[in-house]
Amino acid sequence: MNDRSNTAPAYRHGSAPRAGVLLVNLGTPDAPTTAAVRRYLAEFLWDPRVIESPRLPWWLILHGVILRVRPARSARNYAKVWTEAGSPLLVHSRGLAEGLQSRLAGEGLGDVLVELAMSYGNPSIPAALERLRAAGVQRLLLLPMYPQYSNTTTGSIFERATRELARWRWLPELRIVNQYWDDAGWLAAVADSVARHWQQHGRKHLLFSFHSIPKRYFTAGDPYHCFCQGTARRVAARLGLGDDEWSLGFQSRFGREEWLRPYVDELLLEYARGGRRRVTVVCPGFATDCLETLEEIALQNREAFLAAGGEAFDYVPALNDSPAHVAVMAALVRRHAVGWPEFDPARDPARAAAERAEARAHALRLGAPD
Repeated sequence: MNDRSNTAPAYRHGSAPRAGVLLVNLGTPDAPTTAAVRRYLAEFLWDPRVIESPRLPWWLILHGVILRVRPARSARNYAKVWTEAGSPLLVHSRGLAEGLQSRLAGEGLGDVLVELAMSYGNPSIPAALERLRAAGVQRLLLLPMYPQYSNTTTGSIFERATRELARWRWLPELRIVNQYWDDAGWLAAVADSVARHWQQHGRKHLLFSFHSIPKRYFTAGDPYHCFCQGTARRVAARLGLGDDEWSLGFQSRFGREEWLRPYVDELLLEYARGGRRRVTVVCPGFATDCLETLEEIALQNREAFLAAGGEAFDYVPALNDSPAHVAVMAALVRRHAVGWPEFDPARDPARAAAERAEARAHALRLGAPD
């Protein structure tokens, strides 16, 4: 039997329970160096939900080949997009978490605590959960920053979070936002970001680029491909685009097996040579800008497109920590936390405090230590 006594914080009778939101993104190396990238990739690529392969053969490939070659190349790419404040993904994710905390407080939800975590790297999910537990959180909303569900992303976050929670003696009430690609507020925010971009840079053919997954994951039942298609159709409809004014592709494939098609890099070369020489790319599967958007799309693919005959290429930034994105996240939190006392508009804080004081006094009379 597992002993969880050393993992349970002291309980003080009459203390106010809190709700918490754990905002989770993919992760990033701590620095754009070969050593830091190697540590990050070793954790990321060993996740069995990311790489569904027999463990021993994959371990040999990962440590015998990939981690000997890929970290140095990836570190050079990270260095191209790194900022003085650090990794763009981490900077924007922190800004979003801070903005969400401020927005909730402004809406009278100051006792709802927001924490940021990364699936891989820092801040880690266990560390963020420990901070929430120390703050007295008894109701927890897990909010992965992935609009479209996939086993490789949201599924992995759920497993990592619940693995840590399984160590706790006193579990919080747990809810999870599985996906929000069909949320009206989020769709409007994405469409508005494209429209504003076109006001400044001019309207062009719109290419939706989503991170790919191996095709065998899709055929095994992962719904991600369908959600990407649904996202593109609904954003295009909000922009009033005809079928020939937008397209969809998948980026960031890895290894030799077939991934979801069409591949964005091949699609762009086809466009450059075949007539669609003015392109705008948007990546609505990414909550924040990162290596895959800033280096792979906005640098690598842009250069290849223009070199192949393209005339104009621009990239629409992710929603990042914009006020519109903060508003979307706040609305998601409120909707998924319905029924929790912290979100009850009719609650009376003074009465609740008095009831807790009475309960504490009763517990102490019964001999409770605190």
